[in-house]
This record gives sequence, C-alpha cells and structure tokens, in this order.
Amino acid sequence: MELIDQHDRIATDLRVSLTDRCNLRCQYCMPAEGLEWMPTDQTLTDDELVRLISIGVEHLGITDVRFTGGEPLLRKGLPGLISATKAMTLRDGSGSPRTAMTSNGLGLKRTAKALAEAGLDRVNISLDTTDAEVFARITRRDRWQDVVDGLAAAQDAGLGPVKVNAVLLREHNETEGPALLRWCMERDYELRFIEQMPLDAQHGWSRAQMITADETLGLISEEFTLTPLEGRGSAPAEKFLVDDGPHTVGIIGSVTRPFCGDCNRVRLTADGQILNCLFARDESDLRAPLRDGASDLEIAERWAAAMMTKLPGHGINDPSFLQSSRPMSAIGG
Repeated sequence: MELIDQHDRIATDLRVSLTDRCNLRCQYCMPAEGLEWMPTDQTLTDDELVRLISIGVEHLGITDVRFTGGEPLLRKGLPGLISATKAMTLRDGSGSPRTAMTSNGLGLKRTAKALAEAGLDRVNISLDTTDAEVFARITRRDRWQDVVDGLAAAQDAGLGPVKVNAVLLREHNETEGPALLRWCMERDYELRFIEQMPLDAQHGWSRAQMITADETLGLISEEFTLTPLEGRGSAPAEKFLVDDGPHTVGIIGSVTRPFCGDCNRVRLTADGQILNCLFARDESDLRAPLRDGASDLEIAERWAAAMMTKLPGHGINDPSFLQSSRPMSAIGG
C-alpha cells in the first residue's frame, strides 16, 4: 500500500503539525489578537502522533517527516517525538526517515543541541528581514535577535543546511531581497523566498498586493547573477546559483509558478486530520478511528483512500477558488 493519487503522484513527504499556537503574530499569517486556539482534547497526544507517523513510515512509504506548527518548539514533547520517529524503520528496510522542522527559531538557542541529539536532521527558519524594527512591525513582536541567535545555534548543532524562509511584503520589506540574500550568504544559510499565500487567518490576502516570484527574481538579479539549476524534482523551490556559486537561492512561487504536478507531500494536522494539499478544504479524519480502536491496517486504508481524492492542482488561479477555513498556523507548512 502507498499514498498514491489518481494522477499517479505518490506522497512520501509527511508534514506533521504539532500545534496551532505560535509566539509571533506575522501579518501574513495571523491577526494581532483574537484567534481561538484548538481545544486541548482535540489535539493528538504524543503517543497518537507517534502511532500515525509510524503507520505512514512503516506501512505507507513515507520517507521524510517534517515537524511544523504553528510553532513546533512550543510542543513540550518535541524531542521525544523526533527520537521516536528516528527509531522507525522505512518500509524498504533501508534506514530511518529523514527528519526536519519548520520553525520561527525563537526557542532554538536553548534547544538546538537537544533536538539534534534526538535525531533532527535539519531546520527551516522564518526570517523576513535583516532589520529588527521591520521584523517587529511584520511579526508584532520584538524578537529579531532571538531568531538570529536560534539560526546560529542550529548551525552550531549541525542542523544543516540551515534554510531561511522569507516572505516579501509590500510597504514592509519589499526591497530587502538583495540585502537578505547577502546576509544569509555571509553566514552560510540557504535563503528561499516564498510568495505570500492565501492562508492567513484574517483572509486579507490580495493577489494585487502579493509580490510575485518574477518580481523577486527581478529584484535580486539587479545585484546578483542567477543561474537556474536543474534537477528540481518534487522540491517546492526553484533553485538558482548565485554569482557562479557556491551559494544558492530558492524561489517558491506557489501562486504564480505552481508545482502541483510533482507534489509528493501530505499533511497531518495537530487534531488528526489528513490534508492532501496545503490549500485543501476537504479533510479526512484519522483521530476518530484512532481513538475508536481501529487497527493500523484500517487507518492506513483510510489514509490511502484520502489521497485518492487529491485534485490535480491547488486551484488558486481558478475564479471559483475558496480559501481554506484553516489558517496556515492550523495546517502546518
């Protein structure tokens, strides 16, 4: 059994949301206040998460597990979840799954070493600016230095390559692409620019306001020579060699340059729902059968059936597109 859809795409990359809570309030993700959190009794326990991950890895062919949020560092059992995942054996017996984490980096200064020792392989950290004041305006929190310290700690702990995810926003950091790229190259981080997506809790996304992948490429090309790299595969980022190397930069054009045809990802939310696309409105519940005593095989079959309903594309550019009722913080990146 495998997680194949009707368009012959096979999901091998599992994104696991550990919580919908976050300690930043980024304008493209959350409102300043008033967002209700998921009730605790609806959130999967550590044991439930481990069991579902193991079904994915050992029965359905998952090879990569990425822990996300909200902010995954707010999950107290994170080291244990990573350790348990690393103890799993891939279905083909070739080893353990690769593990990664997408985080805002605030708690990494004190946790990076422990997470690496638990088996975490690498991290992606969100940082949209090299300016602490701009950071405070975008995130509504004065925590820029904490993110910078977290990035350094991740690198020191061997969680590399350390990747930085950046979103450019009009009237905030729209001209900062070259400066951010230079800052990352000086520290040997791999920068990836991500188009702002319609996943904000307040539903304030506007196509007209979004800075496109082409705009970003044009901006950084004014100061750097970018050479496209081949072999993208199912990776979300188009990669470019910067000034003949060795550094690269990635562009994730989820809206204007979609890569749905090569997608190999599936998402498990913190409350046990399967989403076969980041923008999916339909969900498949694994929590109820899990708590009702279903066997691993029964859960695997339900999961596989959910993947068969995956649409050929996310549909953002279709006039009938409707934004997901879940914000990004409740889905996982």
